[in-house]
Amino acid sequence: ARGFFLLKESFSFPPLPKPLLTGASGCFLTPFQFTGCSFGAAAILQYESLKSRLQTLSSFQRQLILLVSMVDDFWNSLTEGQKTVTGIIALNAAVLCCWRIPSMQRSMLKYFTSNPASKTRCLPMALSSFSHYSIIHMVANMYVLWIFSSGIVSLLGKEQFLAVYLSAGVVSTMVSYTCKAATGRLYPSLGASGAVMAVLAAICSKMPEAKLGIIFLPMVTFTAGTALKALVAIDTAGLLLGWRLFDHAAHLGGALFGVWYVAYGHKLIWRKREPLVKLWHDIRSPGSRGSSFGNLPARIF
Repeated sequence: ARGFFLLKESFSFPPLPKPLLTGASGCFLTPFQFTGCSFGAAAILQYESLKSRLQTLSSFQRQLILLVSMVDDFWNSLTEGQKTVTGIIALNAAVLCCWRIPSMQRSMLKYFTSNPASKTRCLPMALSSFSHYSIIHMVANMYVLWIFSSGIVSLLGKEQFLAVYLSAGVVSTMVSYTCKAATGRLYPSLGASGAVMAVLAAICSKMPEAKLGIIFLPMVTFTAGTALKALVAIDTAGLLLGWRLFDHAAHLGGALFGVWYVAYGHKLIWRKREPLVKLWHDIRSPGSRGSSFGNLPARIF
């Protein structure tokens, strides 16, 4: 045992002097200081590189780069729903511009207005849902769509939302055709109101207690369920009394479709899509028929 302690003593180190400890702590801080200087130098180098590039650009090119940067920041700030409806809004704006071209008036009346008395009735059922002649009409519809876009896409997903929106436009036009033929009031109509009403009705029926307001009267609030009932009542009165300021039949058709879809249509249509997706998978991957389909994420079903 004594030999053991002597061995231990032979390997013990004397205490380090204070100046040496101070130098060691300085060395310990040096990596952090060096790292900070490295990143600082890299930031300055990047700044000088960008500055030299910008100095070689013209004023127009600088403004263009700034504009692209602002658009990119705006796009990244949007929700998934707002990004989804941006294409719909752009398409409606393009059709609105086409109405201002005199040489296109005949084609626009033929394909972008819905009228049961027209020779062309099928294609306008879909195209008229993207058509507005009045700027105010288009802005009002697209504003409502923009406001409810985040909620409806969160509820359905962007793919299902697009299917509902397009289907609602056609269904609302069919209801309009039926009412016009039954009453003998054969006049053309256009606009996305039927499809937008479906979106509004779907949200209001799914979340009836949500609070809504009026843009110019923020102090006035009401529940989504009350708003839906009021809109349906107004359109029903307009249809029975023959008001022609709006296509009230299309509004009612879109609203009823939206309510029906969130209550029953989702279960009857979307939840039964698996056979179609399996068939599409087999067509896309003929060598793995029925084998790798089960490995796909379950959430897509």
